[in-house]
Amino acid sequence: MEADSIPSRSIVRHWRGALVAGRHLLSQTARLALDIALPTLCVSCREPVDGEGVCAACWARLSFIAPPYCPRLGIPFVYDPGPDMLSMEAIANPPAYQRARAAVRYDDVARTLVHALKYQDRTDLAPAMGRWMARAGRELLTDADMLIPVPLHWRRAWRRRYNQSGALARIIARHSGVKARGDVLRRVRATEQQIGLSRAQRATNVQGAFQVSADRQSEVQGRRIVLVDDVLTSGATLDACARALLRAKAAQVDALVFARVVDGGSRPI
Repeated sequence: MEADSIPSRSIVRHWRGALVAGRHLLSQTARLALDIALPTLCVSCREPVDGEGVCAACWARLSFIAPPYCPRLGIPFVYDPGPDMLSMEAIANPPAYQRARAAVRYDDVARTLVHALKYQDRTDLAPAMGRWMARAGRELLTDADMLIPVPLHWRRAWRRRYNQSGALARIIARHSGVKARGDVLRRVRATEQQIGLSRAQRATNVQGAFQVSADRQSEVQGRRIVLVDDVLTSGATLDACARALLRAKAAQVDALVFARVVDGGSRPI
């Protein structure tokens, strides 16, 4: 009886493998047909585009941040005030993280990219956004030991199905060689959306919301860490994350984001 069952198991494995291969081929064929029937549209202006979802015209409208900027917060200066000159915000309200860098200003095109990645399952935008972040954060990444994406609470992660900060961190890791770790920092308390809250309310909202996993504290101790997020507004979330990592004895915490609000002139996030 046992000998008779061997060919049967072999046949089952064969057909199971064939079924999986067939499903994969069907999925690829369907995706190809969809791409042909519905060409990729620019996420901002909805014009057809080849590649990563942003047309040349909208790419040109992105306001990339370049020196001169505040060496602490990465806030762009209108003119070069000289080496090591800090912004008024860095002097008046220094955060727990040491340095912050952003790829672009948070303008209309950047807002559309962020919202598409965050709320519309446009994970195809992460490679371009992460690549721009890796370039903007080269100074931070040179000496970094670890990338840590800002975590979602498990309930929000379950609803959204993925963490946009984690998607960006994986791209940055690929370009920088710095390992991304999504299992180190946890959001232990569900918080309200930061949209529409004042600076003080944002800080209160995320106070004590983050914690280093108990079995990961030794991995944080003495390490230089770069936090990864999509947008920096008031900096309250990144500050709360940095405080949790510093309590776990991290040597230094920096922050790298795709876009940052400059001069408070952008639309609410």
